Amino acid sequence: MSQHYTNFVAAIESTRRTLLNFGTVVDAGRWQGVPTVGKPDMLTWELMDVNFTVQMPEHNYLTRLREHIKPNLPWADMHFEERVGRASTNPGEAYKLWPWWREQDEQTMEHGRFTHTYQERFWPWVAPGGARTRKGIRYRYGTLDDVVDLLVREPYTRQAYLPVFFPEDTGAMHRGRTPCTLGYHFMIRNYRMHMWYHIRSCDFVRHFRDDLYLAARLLVWVIAECRHRANELEWNDLWPGRLSFNCSSLHFHKGDAHLVDPEGVHVSGSSQDDREALDLRPRQRRGSYS
Repeated sequence: MSQHYTNFVAAIESTRRTLLNFGTVVDAGRWQGVPTVGKPDMLTWELMDVNFTVQMPEHNYLTRLREHIKPNLPWADMHFEERVGRASTNPGEAYKLWPWWREQDEQTMEHGRFTHTYQERFWPWVAPGGARTRKGIRYRYGTLDDVVDLLVREPYTRQAYLPVFFPEDTGAMHRGRTPCTLGYHFMIRNYRMHMWYHIRSCDFVRHFRDDLYLAARLLVWVIAECRHRANELEWNDLWPGRLSFNCSSLHFHKGDAHLVDPEGVHVSGSSQDDREALDLRPRQRRGSYS
């Protein structure tokens, strides 16, 4: 069971307070594929096992989601359209509008591409034009469209899961970034579609609000697609239900502490805390935590 909230405003503020009250200093060694050695501001204030559930708005979805979550706009809307655009682009165009993007972040690319994009994972096609040529051990890769088709075909299924973390991410063999999002699980009960959003790692300052907004928009998008494809009147009675957020590590960089803890009450930034974090970090011969 997780904490339940009637809206995202309450969920976000409660999560902020919990993170500040119970977080601890952690040096993960890398962030977004970039080493943090010698960068004390990159130490993180972390809370593990963050879970909560929010009741989705029933009307005026986009307006209320934007007002309650306050994502980075227009970037979040542009990036959402890339995610659901049925084109597996990399790097795409929306990343250039991300407020936290810096030219030096080109180091996170290899030959002009990221290790992954969400649109690649939603639509894992190899050939241009959408030819479905990529296969797993036995079967071709599914897409977001296949998840929608499954829900229309079997409305009460428990199998409607959209993975973002793929087998090629296991062990981070490429030594680069792996997706923070693990996947999205959709289930329909009592004319409400619910989502479970599973994420391994989330930066409270740079990603948290946007991740919530993009997940909520995806839930609304899937409902609209089900209505369109089913072509049955009863699907018009299907509405958004609950969005459950399940995060292994919620954190922020100590250099961003003033954005989360304006009064400086919880995160002091003391050098003693920094040294303790460094002393407690397991020694690594190669690779890193992220």
